[in-house]
Amino acid sequence: MNSKKKKICLAPIIIIFLFFCLNSCGIYKPSDARKVPVNAADKRQKNLDEGRGFRAAKVLGKRGGGQFDFSTSNEMWRASLEILDFVPLVNADYGGGIIITDWYKNKKEKNESLKITVHFLANEIRADGIKILIHKKICITNENCEVKLIKSNLGQEIKLAILKKATIIKKLDNDKRIKEEGKYEGPDNLK
Repeated sequence: MNSKKKKICLAPIIIIFLFFCLNSCGIYKPSDARKVPVNAADKRQKNLDEGRGFRAAKVLGKRGGGQFDFSTSNEMWRASLEILDFVPLVNADYGGGIIITDWYKNKKEKNESLKITVHFLANEIRADGIKILIHKKICITNENCEVKLIKSNLGQEIKLAILKKATIIKKLDNDKRIKEEGKYEGPDNLK
């Protein structure tokens, strides 16, 4: 019996609360059909002009398209793709900043395969902005394979090659941009 009394006592409070909430939404406010636009886009614009709406872009502080840090304009990304062009890629996600190659088998070592993973940690061309991981797979038979992360000079050599290539790409891009702006005074052999 007490639970029924509690439900009855809460009912008027809920009704009053809903009345105030719905009333503040403007359900009971009359509107003039001559002043309300018919087109949905015009209605949205009118509401925004009157301050009765919001845009998610303003709330989130975003405007225009997104910024892709590891896109084709990034020298480190482009250099990595050029250096690793001898092996097929399994995953190349510039938004996530990672390149993963397929297993590469050297003709001399028939039982061994290598997989190279490149992690981009920064946009700038610097040694701590890139991390190279190399996995080695040794197979005695097709069913009997062992995969392990290896630490060798090959990772450092790939990293150094990527950094050198990225520096060259950046210099060529800067020279080309300066030449296009008409401020270039160097040799005229740039493409």
